[in-house]
Amino acid sequence: MATKADFSPDEWKKLLESPLLAGLVIGGVVPGGFLSTLNQGIANAPALAEAKMNPSADELIKAVTEDLMTSEGCANAHEGIKDRALAQLKQAAAIVDAKAPADAAAFKAWLGHIAQVVAEAGSEGGILGFGGAQVSDKEKVTLAEIIKVLGV
Repeated sequence: MATKADFSPDEWKKLLESPLLAGLVIGGVVPGGFLSTLNQGIANAPALAEAKMNPSADELIKAVTEDLMTSEGCANAHEGIKDRALAQLKQAAAIVDAKAPADAAAFKAWLGHIAQVVAEAGSEGGILGFGGAQVSDKEKVTLAEIIKVLGV
């Protein structure tokens, strides 16, 4: 079985990031509002709100925060996160395939499971968490993309 010693520091960092990215890419697929974002574990929401409300915040920080609060800005940010996360997951899959082939299938299945759990953590399209779809169409598409890049 592979251990930390089998990987370069950069490779290990990518492996450590990969479970977070698997959840992050799903959490960022559908900007479903403040409650949905919190339900899916996006921890930066309080920091964004604080920056927006702080009258002495840096102007660049305020501009970025305000843009992220718009539908277009949020969608642009989420798409960039998704693309970067999928690329990182693909690299992580290649690393474990090359360096830990005996562990690769289980590791990649675990990452897919994390993405599935996060996708099911909140519902989209309902009111105050009631109704709506547990896994949105955009999340389903992204789950399929994750499974594809992982080679599961």
